[in-house]
Amino acid sequence: MTTADRYVEFATREAHGVSPAYERLAHAVARDDELLALLDTLPPAKRQPQLLLGVVRWLGGPVDDPAAFRAHTVAHWPAVRAAMLTRAVQTNEAGRCAALLPVLAALPQPLALLEVGASAGLCLFPDRYAYRYGDHLLGAGEPVLDCTLTGIGPPTTRPEVVWRAGLDLNPLDVTDPADVAWLDALIWPEHTHRRARLRAAAAVAAADPPELVRGDLVDDLPALAARAPAGATLVVLHTSVLYQVPPASRAAFVALVRALPGHWVSAEAADVLAHPALPSPPDGSLHNVLALDGTPLAWMRSHGQSAHWFG
Repeated sequence: MTTADRYVEFATREAHGVSPAYERLAHAVARDDELLALLDTLPPAKRQPQLLLGVVRWLGGPVDDPAAFRAHTVAHWPAVRAAMLTRAVQTNEAGRCAALLPVLAALPQPLALLEVGASAGLCLFPDRYAYRYGDHLLGAGEPVLDCTLTGIGPPTTRPEVVWRAGLDLNPLDVTDPADVAWLDALIWPEHTHRRARLRAAAAVAAADPPELVRGDLVDDLPALAARAPAGATLVVLHTSVLYQVPPASRAAFVALVRALPGHWVSAEAADVLAHPALPSPPDGSLHNVLALDGTPLAWMRSHGQSAHWFG
């Protein structure tokens, strides 16, 4: 897939109907030979649309007009390039917990949660957020995470979490304003509700910061998993992480996580973890496959806003 193809796919499958500003910008980049040439000087993993758009926002650039975006990006390319090389897409969307909750709440309690690709660890607090599934409200306080469930009833309890830890090549610190600013920059321009949710979730995490370990998802996972307390169900989870992992490391991780005690909860794009004979997604937008121990359960939107359980 060429860089232009990646931007067209992002515009049509991810941004369409979700972020008009990013849809316009991604299509404009895909047609711009000069911007594409600049992007192609980066390693392939660093050319992704979310990273470019997030970095330009983070550096104070305009994202509401394609011409202004282009002019700013070209004029400030050395700074944009440097940031794209050092930063990574670490979208830490607490809203994903709403789609994961039916799975987590049904596992043997209490849980020891270990998130791979944890970013700042905001998805390690499913027991402390409130949830709204249509008219059904579960829990109290902020943030309230909304999710549309189909094919399954809403959960009636939140999980009991007695240990939580995260593994990331570059863990972020919710008590560090610079790290929170990067997380904010990764939120798409029109999504003011997600910015409010980020602030509320960051406050929850900052009050009791999770243990975040800098490390590799293959080399360092066994040692961290071994620290989970006895008597708790170990749950290794990850959401929209493995697409950034080379195929060989991805396969090694899958073999490793299958061999660990406990359970494995994943939410990744259908072409990242191969699942045979999946039903068609409910519409043409990008959906991840929510799976338990490698068995597909549902189509899940990437920010947790909906989950469609398989019949």
